[in-house]
Amino acid sequence: MPPKKTLWKLDDHTRGKHLVLKYYLDAWLPIMTRYNQRVLIIDGFAGPGEYEQGEEGSPLIAVEALVEHSYKSKIINEVVFVFIEKDSKRFDHLKATLERKYPQLPKHIKIELHNGAFDETLTSILELIDQQNRQLAPCFAMIDPFGVSDTPMKLIERILKNDKAEIYLSLMYSYINRFKKSAEFEPHLNELFGTREWQVGAEIEDQRNRKVFFYDFYAQQLKNAGANQVMHLDLYRGNELVYGLFFATKHIKGCDKMKQAMWRIAPVGDYQFKGNSSAQFAIGLDDVDYGILQKQLDRRFKEKGWIYIQDVLNYVASDETIFHSGHVKTKGLKPLEALGKIEVDENTRRRKMSYPDGCRLRFLGEHNTVNVSS
Repeated sequence: MPPKKTLWKLDDHTRGKHLVLKYYLDAWLPIMTRYNQRVLIIDGFAGPGEYEQGEEGSPLIAVEALVEHSYKSKIINEVVFVFIEKDSKRFDHLKATLERKYPQLPKHIKIELHNGAFDETLTSILELIDQQNRQLAPCFAMIDPFGVSDTPMKLIERILKNDKAEIYLSLMYSYINRFKKSAEFEPHLNELFGTREWQVGAEIEDQRNRKVFFYDFYAQQLKNAGANQVMHLDLYRGNELVYGLFFATKHIKGCDKMKQAMWRIAPVGDYQFKGNSSAQFAIGLDDVDYGILQKQLDRRFKEKGWIYIQDVLNYVASDETIFHSGHVKTKGLKPLEALGKIEVDENTRRRKMSYPDGCRLRFLGEHNTVNVSS
């Protein structure tokens, strides 16, 4: 349930989500500001800006990611932060907190504050842009609601029309599951998914299969709305599902950077990120079974003949795996080569167990291996 107070206690799972946000923006900002005159960072449910003990909320984390960035002296193009908060008391607290924390910002950094509902406010902003015959600047949109109201798929689709738009959102499965057969709640779910077809999931009796259906269906709807890559992880506390975390983008590089951010912070306290394909697989732990990655690579490439290292990197960077490109060489290819399960064109590298740009290799499958001692 949404908190009733203006300020509330910071939970570990929110802390983890904020760390992912910070690490991702650290990577996103220098890339996007280098090639675009103006970029946009939207926080659709901004909150009061801080928590009971003074911990920073997502708006301050986002601004701080820019003003304290190690690359900040080279970020000279315009960055606009748009913070939307519906509750008047929280909005006032956010405004005061930002003014206290950042009384004066460089001219290329702008903050817009909107006291209103996310869907109505952002719709108005997008309509104004359309009226001015302008295109939405490259943007990173954070959507972190309490519940599932006010986040219609049609609005997400409008954001994703922009080729350089990315969306970072949490989906509260507990609300979907609790109210899936409530007539009163049906319109909210229709808007959330952008269709009435979600109702198929309401009839699934097995709890795990029902959850998988709803999350997979939502991911597919994000792709139907314009995303090419949809990264999805579940956040658990013990065996209890807290929420699903989704990241939607049109670019493999963005997907890869987000996965790197997620792996960097897990686990957090009693919380773990787990891949949707296996509730038993928790990322970031010391005893991660990288044999899963090796099997995925073998299945994907064993009948492809000679391929290039970039093909492997692109596959792992995409939303087809829970792993990221940083795992490919040390956790994937080196063990496979040591076992004789891949063959490398020695003319495309200078030393053993290395996989430089332009390196060619082929996967031999389980029963066709080379003699590793030769």
